[in-house]
Amino acid sequence: MEKRLVLAIALSLLIMLSWLTLVNKTQPIGNKQVTQPNTSNISKASSTALPAALLPQAETAKEFVTFKQDNREIIFDVAKAAISEVIFKVNLDHSLPLVDGFYSDGNNAFKVDKITKDSISFVYQDQDKHIFKEFSFPKDSYAIELKIQTRNLSPSPLILTSHLTLGMLDLSAKNPQSRYYGVFMGGGEKNLHLGAGKEFSSQNVKFIGLRDQYFCAIVEPVPAASSGYIKKLSGQESEVGIQEKEINLKPGDQIGQLYHIYLGPQDIKTINNIKPEWSAIIYYGTFDFIAQLLLQLLGFFYSIVHNWGLAIIILSLVVYLALFPLTLKQMRSMKEMQLLQPKIEALRNELKNNPQRLNKEIMELYKEHKVNPLGGCLPLLLQMPIFFALYQALIRSVALRGARFLWIKDLSAPDHFLTLKNSIPFLGNYINILPILMAIGMFVQQKISMAKATGEAAQQQKMMSIIMPIMFGVIFYQMPSGLVLYWFMNSALMLAYQFRINSQK
Repeated sequence: MEKRLVLAIALSLLIMLSWLTLVNKTQPIGNKQVTQPNTSNISKASSTALPAALLPQAETAKEFVTFKQDNREIIFDVAKAAISEVIFKVNLDHSLPLVDGFYSDGNNAFKVDKITKDSISFVYQDQDKHIFKEFSFPKDSYAIELKIQTRNLSPSPLILTSHLTLGMLDLSAKNPQSRYYGVFMGGGEKNLHLGAGKEFSSQNVKFIGLRDQYFCAIVEPVPAASSGYIKKLSGQESEVGIQEKEINLKPGDQIGQLYHIYLGPQDIKTINNIKPEWSAIIYYGTFDFIAQLLLQLLGFFYSIVHNWGLAIIILSLVVYLALFPLTLKQMRSMKEMQLLQPKIEALRNELKNNPQRLNKEIMELYKEHKVNPLGGCLPLLLQMPIFFALYQALIRSVALRGARFLWIKDLSAPDHFLTLKNSIPFLGNYINILPILMAIGMFVQQKISMAKATGEAAQQQKMMSIIMPIMFGVIFYQMPSGLVLYWFMNSALMLAYQFRINSQK
């Protein structure tokens, strides 16, 4: 019964995590032809994606300006005065394409007004209005301040529909980041964590954010009350933004709008330093509380040893010790099951034609010797929430991107122990050694903890001892090496103690 339950748990785990076998790739950075002017932190680009005859007249050519900082490069679409893409320089380069980030009012004929060390501004003017749009960048910060000033140049009142796009999300399967996209709306009655694939709107939203695997964009208008929305543009694209109340601007009058923005990593300390309320965008799903706790512990251990791999090993040891009483009970239960196996086999031979009485006699035997046949599964069940929480925490931890440990070059990716010249089905171009070592350890543990049996039961146990390690090896093969390192250490500790239990008479 215990073996069947463990197999059922493993199969459930395989189903839930089968999609994780896909190799996680960093979002590719779009190629743009860039010419460097004299200003050190600015570059400009002009590109035409299609022949002019195939494009609307207003979009025959696009001009881009790249604002460079130490921690990121922000690429602007000049005509829209909008952020097309942000390239973060944290560990490994990572691109967050916003496409029309902070695009407003539907105007597509802006021009660059002025560029300084810490700001870039754009202007637009027609016969009805003059718009001034300035992005200010505080030094050594991921914060941005956006000011939009609109003046009515016409002799009639001007109705302004205040609409600001936070970003456009590519949800197609070809985009490896699409499965990590999420939308956050905060400041209302409760914080909302939403998928990017469904239309949604909410009133009285104080701020809104979008995120990918590691980075996020947040915007908060001042004053804060507005509506947040997710709009499906197609089956593979969504728009996220805010909609404010209409403004009636009298002739000659001018109005200003202010937005506080965050463009940076999903790091709770970094966001808290700018605005603690925004840190609620960091969310790890059903087991968010456990994930947050594990990340804090991991960060604490890192502050001591200054290596993320060692910090994960210490974390696995702490979790093992916390669950040790249950683990000890599991191992003793398995040992007692081994001792009872000859009696169970005798009952099966004696009562093979009376299954109801057989089950009753076996349960009486368990009761007499105070053995719980399901006791061995409890530690595994308790490990599942920790496993899922730690997976979410590690897969989204920007600190682990590019973090090295022994042969591992990136703890947020598979360990890539060996590089192959030719691709092998499922394995790809790399051999990941940690999942293989983990599977071998599981095989050994199954062998030494297996109850003695004969006949059909022995065949089932033999198959389980082979299938289970292979199954877990497949599940873990393309997972982040940091997570595999945690599970490997946990398995190794359990195996070491199993040897000790078996050595006792």
